[in-house]
Amino acid sequence: MLISKELAAAFNTQIGHEYGAGLQYVAIAGYFRQEQLTLLAKLFFTQAEEETQHAMKFVQYMLDTKGDLKIPAVPAPKATFKSAEEAVQAALTWEEDVTKQITVLMDLAVKQNDYLAQSFLQWFIDEQLEEVVKMDRLLNVIRKSGERNLLMVEAYLVHIEKAG
Repeated sequence: MLISKELAAAFNTQIGHEYGAGLQYVAIAGYFRQEQLTLLAKLFFTQAEEETQHAMKFVQYMLDTKGDLKIPAVPAPKATFKSAEEAVQAALTWEEDVTKQITVLMDLAVKQNDYLAQSFLQWFIDEQLEEVVKMDRLLNVIRKSGERNLLMVEAYLVHIEKAG
């Protein structure tokens, strides 16, 4: 086994968090779809797929290191939102929480001198910066636009997509 039992248990917990994030993003995408905000819905459906890919990276790592894979039950996501701001704030809060979770995993890998896990987790640390920044920017754009001008947010997303 190339991973300690303690780190394997922590990785299994993170797999649940990543799948939970995917489900939360599906719920947020559903909110935007119901509001007829197609590009915001697409952004969050895409984010949901990305979170599932993150979970699968942890699964693959567990299999590669012969860790004891035990995928936990995933709590139901928050299903309703009162506003676009509340939905995106939930996404930002989630990403901030995941950043803390990944940091705890890295701390454990460092404590155990597990260089394989540290290398693996570095990708997630870099990814979390990107995801927190993306959600923070989107939240700021929604706040500046206001709930009555969410079509401007959709136009902003088209602009960002073309620029990228």
